[in-house]
Amino acid sequence: MKPDVAFFEKLSRFRLNMGRKSSMNMSGNRKSLQKGSSTEFSDFREYMPGDDLRRIDWNAYGRLDRLYIKEYMEEKEAVVSILLDTSASMDYGAAKKSETACMLAAAMAYLGLNNMDRVYLYDMKKMQSPFMASGGKKAFPLMADWLDKCVFEGVADVEDAVRKLPPRGPGVTIIISDFLQESFINPEGEGLRKMLRFLNYRKQKPVLLQVLSGEELNVNLTGTRNLIDMEDESTLRITLDDSGIRAYEQALQAFRTLLHKECMKANAFYALCNTEKDFYQFVCNDLRMLYDI
Repeated sequence: MKPDVAFFEKLSRFRLNMGRKSSMNMSGNRKSLQKGSSTEFSDFREYMPGDDLRRIDWNAYGRLDRLYIKEYMEEKEAVVSILLDTSASMDYGAAKKSETACMLAAAMAYLGLNNMDRVYLYDMKKMQSPFMASGGKKAFPLMADWLDKCVFEGVADVEDAVRKLPPRGPGVTIIISDFLQESFINPEGEGLRKMLRFLNYRKQKPVLLQVLSGEELNVNLTGTRNLIDMEDESTLRITLDDSGIRAYEQALQAFRTLLHKECMKANAFYALCNTEKDFYQFVCNDLRMLYDI
């Protein structure tokens, strides 16, 4: 399933809340740390030889008998980095996590492009070669084509991928994954905490979108089963009964609670996307806290 034209028209009403001012040098729709010539007033400063005379505040001159210049916030493009987990475990489920993850990446990329931001799409296994687009939503078809060609196989390390992000100034970093890796599942959450601290150090607004399949959220299997790891192909023979399923559900809930708790501490955004739930409602309603409307 792919989002249709009507869905993207709805998305056009939103824009990502960056959380920080931009410091990029290209023109866009975000307020920059630099002063420029947009229409939003920022501050006054004293006139200096060479300043644009059109910016002199003559009312202030009449009151104070001194020349002052009006400064305005300059509008710059911000950076939206989208990291996509393309490991084999993401290709699981009757409604595959990989398909939902790609649709989420497409929606987030569209939001960035529609608001004249610079968007980088990263395959976590190939962090050295991202796909970049800017200049508005006319670039979106190329990004959609890039996502269609993503291959979900092998192993991807989310924490390591984030560490490989090049510094590009303040922006938002969106991580789309099931986050089912040992360094995150650890009850102390140290790997997750380090990753969020790193993103904050880089002046990023972290957004964690956890994609889980219906089968992972509601286990219906019973009896003795051979479980095969999709990434390293190791096997585990277990017997599933009511107590075993309850223990799994409690562990999963504790993990989700940990993700939410650590994100709150780091001023990051976390949301769970169930592949069996309505995708349009999730993006337009459940993610509304992400948007400047």
